Amino acid sequence: MPTSASLLEVNDIRASFGGVRALDGATFSVEAGTITGLIGPNGAGKTTVFNCISGLFDGFAGAVRFDGVDIARARPEVVSRSGLVRSFQLARGCPRMTVFEHLMLYGPKQVGEGVFRALVNPGAVHRQEQALRERAFAVARQLRLDHVLDNLVTDLSGGQKKLLEIGRVLLAEPKMVLLDEPMAGVNPTLVGEIADQLAAIRESSVTILLIEHEMELIERLCDDVIVMAEGKFLTRGSFDEVTADRRVQECYLGVQLQ
Repeated sequence: MPTSASLLEVNDIRASFGGVRALDGATFSVEAGTITGLIGPNGAGKTTVFNCISGLFDGFAGAVRFDGVDIARARPEVVSRSGLVRSFQLARGCPRMTVFEHLMLYGPKQVGEGVFRALVNPGAVHRQEQALRERAFAVARQLRLDHVLDNLVTDLSGGQKKLLEIGRVLLAEPKMVLLDEPMAGVNPTLVGEIADQLAAIRESSVTILLIEHEMELIERLCDDVIVMAEGKFLTRGSFDEVTADRRVQECYLGVQLQ
């Protein structure tokens, strides 16, 4: 349940598509400085709740608060500027842009984006762009993408695209990130590397809410695990606690109650 100390609070979210109820009172919270797993069977409403939180879908009832501010039904750019940034399961990118250009694109509050400010204060634009370039290089080195900075995104492997998606998020300087299946389609040799990067992000005081189906990854990374089923909150706790719950075993792990 949401508490006053929570960084993110989702309360009684309800959403339907046609005659299908995707979310039916989903309620949970995420504490600052944690990696929290959001798990559940296909159709549980996990990605839909991400869409509601991040502003991609506004046709829902219920409340969303981030860092004490009501962001329910706010536009995606407003949510992002508040410090809550998300990734997507399919990391496509802009096919005609290089890795470095992708990273530069997501720097926050760029002075040069305003024509008037760029004309009257070119020095500030130059200084900010130089700082952003240094930040982009640093993130690329951190994610081991510095050797492909000049490559088009279409030339990257699936795992490299996932790393670039994480880099894009980091360049936005978030307080919290929503990651939708960051390991989907990734070569097993890169899974451990991406997991290490996510742990490092948490160590830099960025909070993570993570949708993931790989239970080994949830066990390795997550401080707390939230389970959804049929558009509702089912339970939460440590990995061991939720996987020992017979309701979770029945709805998610395929164990039938006797």
